Amino acid sequence: MDIILIPGLWLDASSWDDVTPILSTAGHRVHPMTMPGLGEAAPEVGMADWVDAVVALIDDLEGPVALVGHSGGGNVVWGAADARPDRVARVIFVDTVPPAPDRGIGEFEVVEGVVPFPGWDHFPDEDVHDLDDETRARTAAQTTSIPARVPSDPISLADERRFAVPVTLLMGAYDRQRLEAELADWGPWGAEFASIADATVVTLGSGHWPQFSMPERLATAILDAVRS
Repeated sequence: MDIILIPGLWLDASSWDDVTPILSTAGHRVHPMTMPGLGEAAPEVGMADWVDAVVALIDDLEGPVALVGHSGGGNVVWGAADARPDRVARVIFVDTVPPAPDRGIGEFEVVEGVVPFPGWDHFPDEDVHDLDDETRARTAAQTTSIPARVPSDPISLADERRFAVPVTLLMGAYDRQRLEAELADWGPWGAEFASIADATVVTLGSGHWPQFSMPERLATAILDAVRS
């Protein structure tokens, strides 16, 4: 199967380097993506452009695809599934949840037209506890700024056929019970999740960046999801 890997904010295709070979060895065609406008002050680039880039790749491929989105990349893959629900065999969210319609990823400080990586110290310990100093230094060097609009841009979701696409959520620390309890307080995000006909929750036992802290475990979980 063709597996399209979408990184989270501030990351490019290289963030999947420790995951991609395992998926390829298992016989899949793997497509890690770098999203438009990375590292640029590109005021014209927003969430719709990131979704369109994935949709264009889907259209270039033959047959069903699996979409994998880490963190903010979850908005991108869910938008692409909404645009091409008949082409997507499964959406796999890595430590994130399907976004609610017309909502963004979040708000971050804009500096000279871009959102720079805020550094590992910006994030709570539950997100970064499994990234040692060497990993933090190595991966921080891989980060780059993102266009200012991308995190706050609302995601457009219009086709209810997206709810029929099977979904797997590979969560760092949450199991299904804890996730559903959280989403019950998240209003439209909870309603979006509840509308999905086939959703599986898998606990990885990681922080927020398992592609860095436990790539083999993440790759195995992606393979299991694709096979299910």
